[in-house]
Amino acid sequence: MDIQNAQRVVDNWIKEHGVRYFNELTNMAQLTEEVGEVARIISRRYGEQSEKESDKDKDLGEELADVLFVVLCLANQTNVDLQAAFDKRMDKKAKRDHDRHHNNEKLK
Repeated sequence: MDIQNAQRVVDNWIKEHGVRYFNELTNMAQLTEEVGEVARIISRRYGEQSEKESDKDKDLGEELADVLFVVLCLANQTNVDLQAAFDKRMDKKAKRDHDRHHNNEKLK
């Protein structure tokens, strides 16, 4: 599924199940909360913190999908074509970072 289609799927879900979008500030708070859940899993599962029993059943993929859902909501409600923005950003990063990363001794 491309990003434009994902934005449509989220918009349709909001219209069918969500009544309306939360306002932008609420969604920003939701995004922060969801990113925090991703950070908790990563820091405990892949980092140095010990993982609590209550966290062992958490699914990283589902938490990342929650982040993506809220990002798509924010894009929809602020009229951002995220596909166009992503494509533009990837092109910029490819041009800017190709030599930089290949020449980075830390990455060899």
